[in-house]
Amino acid sequence: MSVALFEEISLYVGVGALILLMAYIVWDLARKSNAGKFGTFILFLVLGLGVLGFLIKAVVTEVMGL
Repeated sequence: MSVALFEEISLYVGVGALILLMAYIVWDLARKSNAGKFGTFILFLVLGLGVLGFLIKAVVTEVMGL
């Protein structure tokens, strides 16, 4: 396994773990603050847009071959 491949795999595993951690933190925050269904939806929508941006960046770099 080359260093570049290890770094690429580590990036996606690490970012995936951070995304799961952030989802737990947002869920816990919504639960403790009694945000309700709409507030919880908005919190997860904003988190989801950040995740979507990361995924779009990964797809665009693969398509462009960078």
